[in-house]
Amino acid sequence: MTFSVDKGEVIALIGPSGSGKSTLLRVLMGLLPPTAGHVRVAGLPIDYGSRKSVRAARERMAIVFQQYNLFQNMDVMRNVTISPIKIKKRPRAEVEREAAALLAKVGLSEKHHAYPDELSGGQQQRVAIARALALKPEILLLDEVTSALDPELVNEVLDTIRGLAGEGITMLLVSHEMAFVREVATRVVMMDKGQIVEIGAPAQIFDDPREPRTREFVSKILRH
Repeated sequence: MTFSVDKGEVIALIGPSGSGKSTLLRVLMGLLPPTAGHVRVAGLPIDYGSRKSVRAARERMAIVFQQYNLFQNMDVMRNVTISPIKIKKRPRAEVEREAAALLAKVGLSEKHHAYPDELSGGQQQRVAIARALALKPEILLLDEVTSALDPELVNEVLDTIRGLAGEGITMLLVSHEMAFVREVATRVVMMDKGQIVEIGAPAQIFDDPREPRTREFVSKILRH
């Protein structure tokens, strides 16, 4: 089964652990080699055997992982600006102005010169989101960005993602926060054993799933 993502959509990937959700995001970024299938971005195919093609695809996407992976020896501003300055060769002053706006957007205006070990997990994850947005991606990939956080820190990250969804940023997200998925996703993709089982609007997937495997999964997660 195939699926497409329209500009401004928020697609949520759900399913049991090991179903291939995070693997799909990594394949899209060229971090894992695909074994079959085809990917097109804006109508153009990605040739994962070509470094040039993968590099071009990465210009259009950015990914935020479960672990924040911030540079511990750099302050927040440097973490957010290093890639646009070093990799994209953009002017420092311009990048720093944009970074300041992004940090305000994720609620970290006062943390420009803080170091990662001075931040909570939720704050570090919001820095990671700002860092991804600094690359100006057309598509933002979010791989279980709240699963490594203490429960009380989850909402601050989810609020940030809510704001991005409200701005029309195209996103593919893997999440176990089903109430959040129901709220922000335009469509939900149910996966199991590396396959797409069912695709539908959140209300249809959670309230009236068509496939037995989806019904089984939803009944277990909603029971808790």
